[in-house]
Amino acid sequence: MKRFSLLFLGAVLLLAPLSRADEGMWLLPLLQKYNIATMQSMGLKLSAEDIYSVNHSSIKDAIVMFGRGCTGEVISSQGLVLTNHHCGYGAIQSHSSVEHDYLKDGFWAMSMEEEIPTPGLSVTFLVRIEDVTDVMNNMLQGRITESERAKIIEAVGDSLSAEATKDTHYYALVQSFYGGNAFYLLVYETFNDVRMVGAPPSSIGKFGADTDNWIWPRHTGDFSLFRIYADKDNKPAKYSPDNVPYKPKHHLPISIKDLEKGDFAMVLGYPGSTTRYMTSWEVEESEKITNSNRAYIRGIKQDIILEDMLASDEVRIKYASKYSGSSNYWKHSIGQNQALKRLHVKSSKEKSEAEFLKWLDGNGKRKEAYGEALPLIRDAVKGRRDYVHANQYLLETLYMGTEIIGLASRANDFYKYLNEGQEKISDDEKEKEMAKRVNRFKESAKAFYKNYNCPTDKKVAKAMFKLFNDNVSKELQPELFNIIRTDYNGNFDEYIDNLYDKSIFADSVKLWAFLENPSAESLKNDPAFYAATSIGKTRESYSEKIGFFNDNYKKGHRLYVAGIMEKNEGKPKYPDANFSMRLTYGKVLDYYPKDAVHYNYITTLKGVMEKEDPDNWEFVVPDKLKDLFESKNFGPYAMKNGEMPVNFITNNDITGGNSGSPVINAKGELIGCAFDGNWEAMSGDIIFEPDYQRCISVDIRYVLFIIDKYAGAKRLIDEMTIAR
Repeated sequence: MKRFSLLFLGAVLLLAPLSRADEGMWLLPLLQKYNIATMQSMGLKLSAEDIYSVNHSSIKDAIVMFGRGCTGEVISSQGLVLTNHHCGYGAIQSHSSVEHDYLKDGFWAMSMEEEIPTPGLSVTFLVRIEDVTDVMNNMLQGRITESERAKIIEAVGDSLSAEATKDTHYYALVQSFYGGNAFYLLVYETFNDVRMVGAPPSSIGKFGADTDNWIWPRHTGDFSLFRIYADKDNKPAKYSPDNVPYKPKHHLPISIKDLEKGDFAMVLGYPGSTTRYMTSWEVEESEKITNSNRAYIRGIKQDIILEDMLASDEVRIKYASKYSGSSNYWKHSIGQNQALKRLHVKSSKEKSEAEFLKWLDGNGKRKEAYGEALPLIRDAVKGRRDYVHANQYLLETLYMGTEIIGLASRANDFYKYLNEGQEKISDDEKEKEMAKRVNRFKESAKAFYKNYNCPTDKKVAKAMFKLFNDNVSKELQPELFNIIRTDYNGNFDEYIDNLYDKSIFADSVKLWAFLENPSAESLKNDPAFYAATSIGKTRESYSEKIGFFNDNYKKGHRLYVAGIMEKNEGKPKYPDANFSMRLTYGKVLDYYPKDAVHYNYITTLKGVMEKEDPDNWEFVVPDKLKDLFESKNFGPYAMKNGEMPVNFITNNDITGGNSGSPVINAKGELIGCAFDGNWEAMSGDIIFEPDYQRCISVDIRYVLFIIDKYAGAKRLIDEMTIAR
């Protein structure tokens, strides 16, 4: 194993300048070895040290992990953070009400005193990345199972993380890269006092909504603003009115100069997940199971929810964030399946596998080292097929698709305590422990009910239970479904009506009454809790079955990636995205999506007006924006030709998690905020398509124009560093 590790790392260190400039999500500590020469030949004026440095301020110190799944960038010396509107959407929604509808009307703090604290929202800075592959692999010697391997990795990772953060307020984790063949320690600093500063109305921030999502040309002002607050020593602190704006090590200067085709552009951020080493069997699984199921189930659920949202402002506000999160990957699944077929991705993967097998046949040692890789993957994917299908249906329709089931499942630990946990503590502690558990569950339920509408959930539940029953074989269904067939003669509407009528979880009044005098017996007899328990047991059985196959898959995948690295020694390879900070570089670039069709690299406010449809909520244009357009009151943010830019595209390699990432020019200046990919390359997480892959960004000049001319919040412009 040790010899293998050294061979592998040797191959990795040789991977550099032959890669396409526009492909790859690269690790920052390796830029000097792999990428900087190519980047500078494309026009970059900075050094690798200017981008990533442990000892000095650098661009990475202006990049944050925003919340739990996005990226943001610091754009002023007072901790002002820019991210996407859809990344800040949950926060905007949480502060909205019928009386203060920030989703519909937007929000702008005209002073720091008006900036709104947002509990639960955090931003995280990367402190450093350290290669710990040799340390980890030294502990992975000998013949060990995949389960044993995982336990060792976890234990060693915990030890390394603890040592790295000793006597600091940082946190750290060890992540695997290159299919589990390399390991890096990542150290972070998190700030939890983050306040909402500004957001355009959804008619700007989500203009085009589902129809335009993933589509170019695009005309969306997808941005929002927040501010980081710290204690008087500039350290992370929980919310306090005494906290002050954070002073960053670095903030991004902003360029308002015109963009030209071919201009250098790089994106730094936290791409969530790619599967570029996916095999043909996995492509088929994604196409026929994962994507197809998600698109079908969510399409039905979203139609029900949207009908209620359009009928009531209260329901619209409650479900805005949930609907947006669901619909984003509903459309992604549809687009990815179309791209997988159109671009013949499965055939491309089969060709790569054939080349790999041919390479193995040429050498006995290779065959011994990597010969079982593809058979392990193939057999695992085929073996888990039925369980993956059933598990996805269970999650999409019941466990996450029906909200009351999700709430009832949270009571499982509380039930265990009521049923047997009190025997383990003294009488003196029982009252205190009960009060603590009741309060904890009540706080969780309060957050749930804030964004819950029982009639909507009931409609969804009737559709979702039927969907699960019709599409999952009976032998894989929870015991609950046998009861519905027996006691309700298979009438799901009648069963759902009874569940919502009788469950304590259907509304807060019933649940609060139960919590006044909770008992295990009452919970056990509650129909929603019983349903959640039955569904939970079935989910555990699926996980056990899938886990058996996944152990073999993980081994096969690790060996396959290791073999590819050795096979392609001397050629550049980057690890799959795993929500660690990466850099991708490319150019501002147009493209030809199909025969006789050309898409320019930039869109303007004129296009917003052309798309306007006052009868379609997705394409409503605010009156003030129309007035600004008619008067050409664009300030210093217009292009030289007098038009107002809105969005632009580059050929940077991005994925989910890059939302909110800064698009930076050759001088290290901010030119845009990435927010989407394009329809023609929806297979990009699986295979990079250089002719089609584009990153869609909101032009920073449109951001400044909306802040200044539309919102009148020039105080925010004044704290930025503008390069004119």
